[in-house]
Amino acid sequence: MNPVKLSAVIITFNEAAKIERCIKSLIEVCDEVVILDSFSTDNTRELATALGAKVFTHAFDGYIQQKNRAITYASFPYVLSLDADEALSDELKASILIVKQNWTSDGYSMNRLNNYGGQWIRHGAWYPDRKLRLWDSRKGAWGGENPHDKYVLNEGCTTTHLKGNLLHYTMNGYDDLQKQTDKFAAIAAKAMFERGKSISKPAIWFKVIFRFIKEYILLAGFMDGKAGWQIARMNARYVRLKYFGLLNLKS
Repeated sequence: MNPVKLSAVIITFNEAAKIERCIKSLIEVCDEVVILDSFSTDNTRELATALGAKVFTHAFDGYIQQKNRAITYASFPYVLSLDADEALSDELKASILIVKQNWTSDGYSMNRLNNYGGQWIRHGAWYPDRKLRLWDSRKGAWGGENPHDKYVLNEGCTTTHLKGNLLHYTMNGYDDLQKQTDKFAAIAAKAMFERGKSISKPAIWFKVIFRFIKEYILLAGFMDGKAGWQIARMNARYVRLKYFGLLNLKS
């Protein structure tokens, strides 16, 4: 079997601080890098173009919609999808190069290792944070619920888990975490409202409390020290905000 050609696909908006690291990690494993940009006001597009990426633009209309649209710009059906604040570890690069030589599954998953305020988070809900990011684009599509999109393979498709980490350079600290939590909670509340979802106040508080206990204690978030406490607390806050946001939209 001949090696497959691989397209890396990334959606961007004002990612000048991170896009170079992302693209540079892809150059030795991908045959092209495709960027779909939502009209950045910084120099994201210029930086990507200088590194050889193919850059396209389209107004942002949702994470799921934009990521499915980005795939249509890829030259090859085999796609590796990254966010602009992610990069491949050396071990993951090696795993992908092996897959290119012998593609045997419809999709390939990998662990995502999150960096929060300069600290790698190895416990709680943030690790191993398995993601399906490498696939034959003829076998599925982006789905899920905004803002928590996920790639969904067709029924009967096969997956294999790869060695190595997808390095996620996420929030710089607590303030960034809170801003993103509030932003995503508002998006999630709207998505649930549009689907006609309902929930009671007692059920919300049960979910909030359980979320914190699960992440901080059951999943050993406490092992990450102060960062683990902050992450578990913010994830519980996310649950509270999105469900009470839903109730506000329904009132």
